[in-house]
Amino acid sequence: MTKTKRDHFNGTTTWFSADTHFGHRGILKMEGRPFATIEEHDDSLIHAWNSRVRPQHDVFLLGDFAMNSSAARCQEVFARLNGKKHLIIGNHDKDRHLSLGWASEPADLRTVHVDGVAIVMCHYGLRTWNGTWRGALHLYGHSHGKLVGTSRSLDVGVDAWGYRPVGLTEIRERMAETPETDEECRIAEEAAKAEREAGEA
Repeated sequence: MTKTKRDHFNGTTTWFSADTHFGHRGILKMEGRPFATIEEHDDSLIHAWNSRVRPQHDVFLLGDFAMNSSAARCQEVFARLNGKKHLIIGNHDKDRHLSLGWASEPADLRTVHVDGVAIVMCHYGLRTWNGTWRGALHLYGHSHGKLVGTSRSLDVGVDAWGYRPVGLTEIRERMAETPETDEECRIAEEAAKAEREAGEA
């Protein structure tokens, strides 16, 4: 069956997450996740996911769905998670993860529009991306909350958000609390100057 690739989504029914690492016992110690067993970990993340996501909602998982889990276990967890699920491929996503029946083809990089806002998604944090200075935002995972976000880019992984998916409103609120970096200010000024000069040409 051909999967339809949508580009426009509703902010009230669209969620983002990353780095769930279902089945990965080592992640408990590596990232200090507060669960006694991997079974408790997985059940808690599934509950947190389903407490926000309804079956008709869209969820973008920005990589690392599971690790050290059998294909059967991956299918079991996938089936328990609400929503139309989309995967941005992470470094731990193998064939058994890519073939889970995602709502769209898994991709390394993808741009969508949520409530008219362009969002560039990648498992890895980027320094620049298409539309950076025209209002496009960048969401990533991989860093497990250790790569500090900016006023335009943010880690949406579970370690940075209380082990739950996050919506655009919360993302923008956290970005708004982050001062622009010197680099962001400089490049924004250069972009604005270039646009003025182009308009005068």
